[in-house]
Amino acid sequence: MGSYMDERKIKILEAIIRDYIYTGEPVGSRTIAKKYELGVSSATIRNEMSDLEDMGLIEQLHTSSGRKPSDKGYRLYVDKLIQLQQLTTEEELKIKTELINKALFEVDKMVKRATLLLSELTKLTCVVRTPSLKNSHIKTIQLLNIDSNNVLAVIVTQDGIINNNVIRVNEPIENKSLQKISNTLNLRLNGLTIQDINLEVINELKTNLSGFEGIFNGIISALYEALNKSENSEIYCQGASNIFNYAEYKDFERARQFLSLLDNKELIGQLFNNVTFSQNMPEISISIGEENFADDAKDCSIVSAMYSLGDKPLGTIGLIGPTRMQYSKVISLLNKCVKTLNENIKEIYSDD
Repeated sequence: MGSYMDERKIKILEAIIRDYIYTGEPVGSRTIAKKYELGVSSATIRNEMSDLEDMGLIEQLHTSSGRKPSDKGYRLYVDKLIQLQQLTTEEELKIKTELINKALFEVDKMVKRATLLLSELTKLTCVVRTPSLKNSHIKTIQLLNIDSNNVLAVIVTQDGIINNNVIRVNEPIENKSLQKISNTLNLRLNGLTIQDINLEVINELKTNLSGFEGIFNGIISALYEALNKSENSEIYCQGASNIFNYAEYKDFERARQFLSLLDNKELIGQLFNNVTFSQNMPEISISIGEENFADDAKDCSIVSAMYSLGDKPLGTIGLIGPTRMQYSKVISLLNKCVKTLNENIKEIYSDD
């Protein structure tokens, strides 16, 4: 038995993987001989396939003569054999325009937009994990007049989280006064986490801002509201129903399993934490089938990446779907999306 991978075995393994990813049907030696001109007989292919099976790279489904890739086979493929697919001009353009136009210069809106876009382009479920506001340090608070009764408080943290709150005021406040209030707040609050804003800090600010109690109370409650809203990092899913594009999820039990996995936000968060970076793609993490510790995720692969501000990671965005996902396409799309996201985030912050 040849237990080493020669050129021919690699070609046959690649053919099986490619075929199974596209069709979802177990692949027989005759199909490979017909479809992928490898220049060898189907008897030779059969022998090689039985070697590949002994090596644990493909497995036989009990009912048919065909084989499908095993988790180990997919792992070898993404680590050593994969050639990333080039994106079409449409895809490139879509990523570029959708992320800029819809962003409105808010990181969280832009990330949610990217989530929707990736789920559309990959036909998979896209998951994003945004950082928690609780431990984020305040970078700036900006106050802007909307009209005579409303002031917009924009709280920006160093992790790039932006929180907007409209504060009602009893009488119009001049821009000059707003600027003064902003400066006072920023001097005292810059670098503090929301948890650091204790009574002492509040009383000190109150003294410095006497005459502006109304707006000050509004800002403090906006800060606390922001804190309570985001005890933990937020997990956000888009495109759960895309799973029904895959024949194997026509099976009710499997579909139910997948959807209940997506419902369990805490578990999804842990799965996204448990990442394995691929040797030849250091920025992309891929975990396949059995590599996922949760039972409901044993049929799934998760491909994810960090989005960041410079070299400071802000959160994770990734795709979850069946192990026979089109890795070469999915990775290219995710790569491009994250790159564009990072460039846009950098632009938002270089304006400060």
